[in-house]
Amino acid sequence: MTGAPLAPYPALRLRRLRQADWTRRMVRETSLSPADLIWSMVVHEGEGVVPVASMPGVARLSVTEAAKAAVEARALGIPAIAVFPYIDGEKKDRHGSKAADPEGLISRAVKAMKDAAPEVGIMCDVALDPFTDHGHDGVIEGGRIHNDATIERLIEQGLVQAQAGCDILAPSDMMDGRVGALRTALEAAGLQDTMIMSYAAKYASAFYGPYRDAIGSGKLGGGDVNNPGDKKTYQMDPANTDEALREVALDIAEGADMVMVKPGMPYLDIVRRVVETFAMPTFAFQVSGEYAMIMAAAQNGWIDEERAILESLGAFKRAGCAGVITYFAPRAARMLGA
Repeated sequence: MTGAPLAPYPALRLRRLRQADWTRRMVRETSLSPADLIWSMVVHEGEGVVPVASMPGVARLSVTEAAKAAVEARALGIPAIAVFPYIDGEKKDRHGSKAADPEGLISRAVKAMKDAAPEVGIMCDVALDPFTDHGHDGVIEGGRIHNDATIERLIEQGLVQAQAGCDILAPSDMMDGRVGALRTALEAAGLQDTMIMSYAAKYASAFYGPYRDAIGSGKLGGGDVNNPGDKKTYQMDPANTDEALREVALDIAEGADMVMVKPGMPYLDIVRRVVETFAMPTFAFQVSGEYAMIMAAAQNGWIDEERAILESLGAFKRAGCAGVITYFAPRAARMLGA
C-alpha cells in the first residue's frame, strides 16, 4: 500500500504548507516580536550586578546598571520594563515601611531609567512583600492579613512610584478593592495618566520560589502566629477557574487598564477564558519557576535552550496574550531580531 492515495479524490495534505520555511512563515497564525515582551528585572542597592543562583543568566542590577538596561531595551525594541527591588534585610519591618520611601531604591531606579531611556515604559510592582521581614504581601494583625490596612499602605506606595515617573502600576497583592482605591488616589493626585495593570488572577503557586530568592524575600511561617506559612488566604486556589473571571471583572470595574494572569504557562486556560470573556489587554507573567525550569533543563542538555524559550513565549501569544512579562525578554528580543 506504499504510495497509495489517501482517498479516491485529490488528497488533502496539510503537510504541503509545512514543507519549507517560507511557507510556514507565510501561513503562521501567531507571531512573536520584541514588542510583545516586558522585561522582568530586579534592582539592588549596591554596585554592579549580583547573579541570582536559582535563576542562571539573571542578576540583580544596580541603579546605574538598570539605567543601562533601559537603553538596551530601547535598542532591542522592548517596550517596557517591570522592576522589582531587592531590599537589604535591615531595612525591612513588619509593615514594609520602606515601600513608600520617596528616596528609596525603586524611586531612584525609576528616575534613572526614565532619564536614560524615556521612550521605555516602566512598570512597578505595588506590593509589600519585598519590604516586609515576614515576606507577606500585607499588614498582619492577629495572624491574619488585614485587607483594608494593607490597601492604605499600597496607596502610599503606588503614589510614590507614580510620582517618581512609573508609567504602569501593577498591584500584585490580591487584596480586595485595591485597584479601585489606587485608581481613586491617582485621580485625586492629578496622576490620571498613570496606568494600572492588575495582577487580576494571581494564584497561590509553587512556581514563585526563585523570585523569592532573587528579591531576598522574608521566610514565610516559622511557627510564628503573626507569620502565616503560605499566601493561600489571599492568592487564588490553583484549582479554580470561574473565580478568576470574577476577580478580573472586579478589577476592570474598579479601573484597571490591563489585566494579568500569574503564573503563565500552567494557566494558559485562564488566559484564554479571560481574553474571550472581556476582550481586554491581557498579559501573563512567565514567572521565575518557569524560567528556572527551562534553564536547568537546557544546561543539562535535555532541551534546546533557544527553541524552548521562543516556543514557550509563543504559547502565550497563541493563547491570546497581548504580551508577556518575562526574564527572557532581552535574550528573546535578540533572537527575534536576528
